[in-house]
Amino acid sequence: MDSFTLLIASAVASVIMAATMYMMFRASPRETYLLDWSLAGLFHVVSGCLGLVASSYTVPYLVTPALGNAFYVVGHYAILVGLQRHFGYRPRVAILLLLLVAVVGLHFLPFARAAVANRLLLLYPIVIFFNLWTIRMLWKAPEGEARPAYLPLMLLEILFVAQLLLRAVVVAFGHSASLTFVGSQFLQTSGSLATFVFLSVATMSCALIVIRRQELVLRRLALTDTLTGWLNRRAMQDMAEREFQRSVRTGSALAFVIFDIDHFKSINDRFGHAVGDAALRHVTAVSAGALRGYDGCFRIGGEEFAALVTGAELEEARHVAERLREQVAAAPLLIDGNTISITVSVGLAVRGQGDISWEDGLRRADDALYHSKQNGRNRVSIDKHSVAAPETGGNLAAGMQAMA
Repeated sequence: MDSFTLLIASAVASVIMAATMYMMFRASPRETYLLDWSLAGLFHVVSGCLGLVASSYTVPYLVTPALGNAFYVVGHYAILVGLQRHFGYRPRVAILLLLLVAVVGLHFLPFARAAVANRLLLLYPIVIFFNLWTIRMLWKAPEGEARPAYLPLMLLEILFVAQLLLRAVVVAFGHSASLTFVGSQFLQTSGSLATFVFLSVATMSCALIVIRRQELVLRRLALTDTLTGWLNRRAMQDMAEREFQRSVRTGSALAFVIFDIDHFKSINDRFGHAVGDAALRHVTAVSAGALRGYDGCFRIGGEEFAALVTGAELEEARHVAERLREQVAAAPLLIDGNTISITVSVGLAVRGQGDISWEDGLRRADDALYHSKQNGRNRVSIDKHSVAAPETGGNLAAGMQAMA
C-alpha cells in the first residue's frame, strides 16, 4: 500500500476517533477527559490533512513538515492529558500550546532542515517519552474492577513504542539518506500504517475505558443508597450470603449489628425532612468511624441500618456495637443553629450453629434491636441465642433526652 493511501486511511481513522470521543462526551458531559481524546483525534486529523496536501502540492516548510509534525506530537500528548484527567489529576493543558510551538521551532534548527531522517531523530524521542508516560500511568492504575479495561490501551502503547524504537534504530544506523518528506519508502509506509493501526485501536481502547467506567458507576448506583452512601439491601444480600458461606466453611465468626435512630419521626416533625436527611447522613458518617474499615455497612430501611462484622467473636462484636452507640450519642447534629442530640438503639447477633442462612442471624439481631427499643432505647441488646449476656449501655433517661 502506498504512502498516499495510508495517509488517507490515517486521516479517516483520526476523524472517527475525534467524532466518537466527542459524541460520547455529549452523551456523558461530566466525563470531560473525552474532550481531550476528541482533541487528540482532531490534532491527528490536521496532521494527516497537511500530509495529504503536501503530497500533491508544494507548501511552505512552516506548514509541512513543521506544523504537520507538531500536531502529530500534540495528538499523542492529548491522549496523555485525557488519561490524567480520567484518573483525577489536573493536567497542564497550556503545555499543549507550548509543545506545539516548541516542535515547530525544532524544525528550523539547521540539523532538522538538513534531512528528513534528522527530523525523525528529533521527533521520535518526544513521542516515545509521552507514550512511555502514558504506559506508566496505565500500569499504576488503581487495582479494581476497572483495571482490565486499561490493558488494551497499555498493550497498544507498548507495541507503538516498540515500533518507534525499532524505526529510530533503523534511521540512526541504516541507509536513510534517501528518505523524502512524503514518499513510499518502506520506512515511511510502515510508519503511516503504524499510525493508522494506533488511531483505530486507540479509539476502541478509549471507548472501552469509558464504557467500563460507566458500567461500574451504574452498578455502584444500583447497590448504593444515594442519600448516605452506604450499601443498600440488595448489596447486603450478596455480601451477607458470601460471608455466611465463608463463615460456615472456615468456622470463622460472623456478627450482625442492626441499629436505628431513636425518635427519628420527631426529628422530621420538628425540623423538617431536610434536617431528617441530614441526621441520616450524620449518623452514618459517625457510625462508619466507629465500625472497622472492612465491615459491610448497609441502609436497610428508612432510619434502620445494619453492619456485617466479619471475623469478630461475640465480645469483640459487642465492643464494636457499643462503640458505635457511644460515638453517635456523643456527637450531636449541628445544623441551622440547632443542636440535635441523637441516639441509636442497637441489636447484636452472631452466627449460630443452627443457622441455615444469613437471614437467621439478621432476624435475631432485629429481635435484639426491638428489645433495645422496648427497654429504654440508646442501648445495645444481644440476642439471647447468641450468648447469655447482659445488655449494655444507656438508660431510659439518656434515650429520651435526645428528643427533649
